[in-house]
Amino acid sequence: MPNPNPIGIFDSGVGGISVLKEIRRLLPAEELLYFADSAHCPYGVKPQEEIRRRIIKIADFLIARKAKMLVSACNTASIAGLDFLRQFFQVPIVGMEPAVKPAASMTRNGKVGVLATGVTVTGERFNSLLERFANGIEVYKVTCPGLVEQVEMGLLDDPATEKMLHRYLEPLIANSVDTVVLGCTHYPFLRPLVEKIMGPSVKVIDTGCAVAKRVKQVLQEAELQGEAHENGTETFFTSADPVQVGRVINYLWGHPVAKTHHVEL
Repeated sequence: MPNPNPIGIFDSGVGGISVLKEIRRLLPAEELLYFADSAHCPYGVKPQEEIRRRIIKIADFLIARKAKMLVSACNTASIAGLDFLRQFFQVPIVGMEPAVKPAASMTRNGKVGVLATGVTVTGERFNSLLERFANGIEVYKVTCPGLVEQVEMGLLDDPATEKMLHRYLEPLIANSVDTVVLGCTHYPFLRPLVEKIMGPSVKVIDTGCAVAKRVKQVLQEAELQGEAHENGTETFFTSADPVQVGRVINYLWGHPVAKTHHVEL
């Protein structure tokens, strides 16, 4: 029997829209709920315990709205709390991790750059990725304070954003990195700028598509798919100002959404 319940997707803010787009592309029939915790963004500078408290509250909210699966469309939240979430909830939970494995296989000169938050690059899950997949690879980790906030404001083409990116990418250019991992779901919206600065010979990758494929696989394995013949809808929630956040969601989503709802958690 088809399961009409929605998939619940969340992020520290609007960055997870990059993952939501990939999920929608692969799963056009599914109902999708998206929670942008923009009032508490960015997560990357917060203690692990605080991040865990936030995502427990968000997961509770989404499951109360009958979410049949949760997707942590946030590298920081996944690194800090994915295993923690799985202790509390019975629904399938899919998370994010920086694309270290594909980057290690793609690099030609063995030099990979990872743009991510401080919580991500110091987390055990990230260091486990390096140990498993980056043997013999030089990995340059770059934390990028301020970039998430630029995306949260919709300032993708702003000169200040480009100047910030130049500063963060300079060490990668200086070290002849040939593959760059966008290790935060906000960063794929800055891909054109990253590619412009790094040049055409450098590969730029993220894991949005891989996560969407995993979501589809888990739905099939758990027999949770929705009606195949229906067009799914998206419902957006935020902990911040719904007008301001809704404006950025419209911009990043690519067309107007019906409404962004405010939720106090």
